[in-house]
Amino acid sequence: MLTALSAKNKLEFIDGSVPQPLPSDRSYGAWKRCNNMVVSWLVHSVSSSIRQSILWMDQAEVIWRDLKSRYSQGDLFRISDLQFEASSIKQGDLSVTDFFTKLRIIWDELG
Repeated sequence: MLTALSAKNKLEFIDGSVPQPLPSDRSYGAWKRCNNMVVSWLVHSVSSSIRQSILWMDQAEVIWRDLKSRYSQGDLFRISDLQFEASSIKQGDLSVTDFFTKLRIIWDELG
């Protein structure tokens, strides 16, 4: 999602660097259109069950914060599995490159 927003030059609508102007401001209409477009992208990129809980939110930044809080907490069972996998991995017949790549994938997922 970050790549798509960056490609469309819309990251500032989720990171708060372009705050909502006052309705009387000349830039309000343009801001509103861009915000609505990003809101639409976010709403349509999640499952229907999550969509129901964010539909009432009208600012992309608010939706992004909500989604980030849901997904950034991590799955403790998955983290435990990855830590075990990383600590027990053996090179065996793998080349050094393949072994390192396998480890790197685990480390990247652990974040």
